[in-house]
Amino acid sequence: MKLLMITRTLAEFASIQGEIAAISKLGVDQTVASPRQWAGRDSELKRVKPDGFELLLTDCWFSGTTSVRLGNHFHFYSSIADVIGRENWDLVHIDEEPFNFATYHALRACRKHDVPAVFTTWQNLNKWYPPPFDLFEKYVFENAAGAVPGSKECLDLLRRRGYHGPAAQIGHGLDPTVFRTKDASALRRKLVPEDSFVVGFIGRIHQEKGLDTLVKALAMLPKSSVLVLVGRGPYRAELESMIRRLQLQERVYWVPWVHSDEVVEYINAFDVLTLPSHTRRNWKEQFGRVLIEAMACETCVVGSDSGEIPNVIGEAGLVFHEGNEKGLADSLQQLMNDPTRCKSLGRRGRQRVLEHFTYAKVAQDRAEFYRRVCSGVGEMNALAV
Repeated sequence: MKLLMITRTLAEFASIQGEIAAISKLGVDQTVASPRQWAGRDSELKRVKPDGFELLLTDCWFSGTTSVRLGNHFHFYSSIADVIGRENWDLVHIDEEPFNFATYHALRACRKHDVPAVFTTWQNLNKWYPPPFDLFEKYVFENAAGAVPGSKECLDLLRRRGYHGPAAQIGHGLDPTVFRTKDASALRRKLVPEDSFVVGFIGRIHQEKGLDTLVKALAMLPKSSVLVLVGRGPYRAELESMIRRLQLQERVYWVPWVHSDEVVEYINAFDVLTLPSHTRRNWKEQFGRVLIEAMACETCVVGSDSGEIPNVIGEAGLVFHEGNEKGLADSLQQLMNDPTRCKSLGRRGRQRVLEHFTYAKVAQDRAEFYRRVCSGVGEMNALAV
């Protein structure tokens, strides 16, 4: 199979090259078209080492803007029609939302060259799109050969919005030989006092991540419990003010930034990793990649019930109702009181990742769906976790 993948994600997150390389190892002859840079940065692409696939850097209009909204929805690949027409592709995967101009623009070229195309969606909120984005979505729904929603909520929303073609629910994966349990005792001693129960968070310091709920929950726990916040963002000042009001300054430790290669060690330094996301009017947790990273490291996870979090965790961690600091505190207290259960859930998390969230599993699911689309098989059932 000759596959053309059109994606800006590689220019944003070089880590996904593992997913792309795993598909190529299944016998898929794959070319990946990516913007030369995204949001004015090309640092991620410098880290990409094509393994079994061709990387084609292309000109992309509006990819250099620092406005996320403008870049995400208006960008397009000026020469993509030439790329699509240069070879006899069996399939094109446009790794974009159906309402984005890039998807519409590339799909029109696919139709011109009679090449089937599938699209990706991580949209899990039913939004109203103004013209011309509603028209882009309508065209994509009517002309795409398949869809790859990242979660069950995304799949359900696709159906409600009128897409009735083939679809396969396929989330994220990771390399379990990288994300694994390891000795992080030296880092732990450096971070927090001895004999602490360490609750960790890694991610953007934004209000929708529910960090106010996490800080309030910490105030309900014994003083031997501490919180390590790894990340940066605009909500830090407000969060620090809350921490001072609750007199928690001695129990909260900030790590503004760590290199992606260091994330594994920080995860292993935690007793529990939390993702207390809080749904907003225009945002809901789409997946929570840090959850599977922690689960792969056998670090117990606790998450809210926002978006896809409960489906990612399954029976391998604890889930509380978003915004409920008492519920989060109770969950953390249970794990603090029962270290055996905490470790057991961590081991269960590792097993769940090996079964559902590795690069190899994601690649297998994608390759199977690609082949079904190419063979003209009718609508398949979602590949649900």
